[in-house]
Amino acid sequence: MPVIIEPPPEEDAPRPSLRRRIGWFIGLAVASMAATVLVAYTLKALLV
Repeated sequence: MPVIIEPPPEEDAPRPSLRRRIGWFIGLAVASMAATVLVAYTLKALLV
């Protein structure tokens, strides 16, 4: 059976670049805002 969850990185493994980490942060922030907007407008449409 294939491993589904990766183990944590080793202590001496290089960290991802700052650009990559900031990109993930911005991507997750935008995705969460989009999900919130989608739920809000869906609820608004159901209540009208």
